[in-house]
Amino acid sequence: MSDPAATTTYRVDGMTCAHCVSAVTTELSAMPGVDEVAVDLDAGTVTVSGASSADEAAIGAGVQEAGYTLVGGR
Repeated sequence: MSDPAATTTYRVDGMTCAHCVSAVTTELSAMPGVDEVAVDLDAGTVTVSGASSADEAAIGAGVQEAGYTLVGGR
């Protein structure tokens, strides 16, 4: 039996435009264990769904690679 998918929303600082949304989505979507990425530019958040192996540290590294700062999950 496989692990159930986890969904977490993170606050991201620095996103201001559609390019920001694309950069974060592309970076996080390529990560192992991530099945779905939804960025809300107005709220400054990204919601990540996938295997529980996609932890906050990995998500933070992906967001940083895209050029932004992960503030935290909720």
